[in-house]
Amino acid sequence: MAPRLPARCWRQLSSPSSIAASASLVPRASLLPAPTPITLTTPSTAHISTTSTRSARSGWSTLPPRTAKPYRFNQATSGLPTLTTGPAAALKRKERTTPVRTGVLAVKKGMTVFMGRRGARIPCTVLQLDRVQTVFNKTRSKHGYWAVQVGMGERHPDNVGAPLLGYFEAKGIPPKEILAEFRVRDESGLLPVGVQLMPDWFQVGQRVDVRSNSRGMGFAGGMKRHGFAGQEKSHGNSLNHRTIGSVGPSQGSGSRVLPGKKMPGRMGNQRVTVQNLPVLLVDNDLGIVVVKGCVAGPKGCVVRIQDACKKEPPPKEFVEKARKVLEERFPDAEAHLQAARERHLELKAARREKRIAELMEGGLMVPQEQAEKIEQILAAEAKEGGKNAEVVA
Repeated sequence: MAPRLPARCWRQLSSPSSIAASASLVPRASLLPAPTPITLTTPSTAHISTTSTRSARSGWSTLPPRTAKPYRFNQATSGLPTLTTGPAAALKRKERTTPVRTGVLAVKKGMTVFMGRRGARIPCTVLQLDRVQTVFNKTRSKHGYWAVQVGMGERHPDNVGAPLLGYFEAKGIPPKEILAEFRVRDESGLLPVGVQLMPDWFQVGQRVDVRSNSRGMGFAGGMKRHGFAGQEKSHGNSLNHRTIGSVGPSQGSGSRVLPGKKMPGRMGNQRVTVQNLPVLLVDNDLGIVVVKGCVAGPKGCVVRIQDACKKEPPPKEFVEKARKVLEERFPDAEAHLQAARERHLELKAARREKRIAELMEGGLMVPQEQAEKIEQILAAEAKEGGKNAEVVA
């Protein structure tokens, strides 16, 4: 191996005089004519720098110079490419995996089986919808994305705080037991506030994603939680058959417990999503949606159902038909919402002026249609109560 040259040799070679000297020491052949002498146009003050004078830190770039507000960071007008991060870019990336329509909330009632025409036994889960209504719409301009807030069930007003009571009062909706938010792809997925979603919102044969919390097992050991094999039954093992053993070896890890180590702890009660379940049955009278397969969670747990994000959305004809049926069922949804907002402002002013007791003594003004429905319900309950009394007698 050739010896390494000292640093002073490199400094001499980098000087202009040494370059000129090396140019004059070009070997000549005896039979060939002398070549034209080389003249260096580099000035005597030129110096070949061994360090970079311009870098990414000092402003090096192949793009045109920044003209407008150079102190601003990552501007497309300054010659930089368009950003691929931010709310708009995130929505664009998630466009194909975001469902077109909103989902619904349901309660898991249990599992059963469907028998096929050829005797096939198909396990399925029964999910029941309980007074599912739209409560709120989120828009791109105000909240950064499109979403529909959905409520299920009802709660007694005594168990709801004052802020939530005013929230539901302004929408003309009774207090809901459960609230959930479903993201939609664009503005066309938003629904009028106050409409009720029925099981026919889904189509038999389409694929849905079902989300719920799994059953809580409590504190579990390593064998039950992670499937560890346990330790030996003999050879000096004393009452450590189900323990996990050493957790912090010193070989290559620094005598510590590595992050993510599988250990005993709380098991279950985690969000589980079962994707691409086909819908087998839809019944508005019973208010149920039957899906093929199993769904995580115990009986009575809350389940979120939405169009599958990894499959094609339902046909456009079915989506338009379902929305049209929804608008026909609730033609006065916008007028009802506006009336509820006006009434909410009146009650809010009365509460500030402490006139609620006077309003309650005079009674609240109820629309004629609603009053008639209330009277019909009361009459039907009284009639059923009389029949039951006769049967008991």
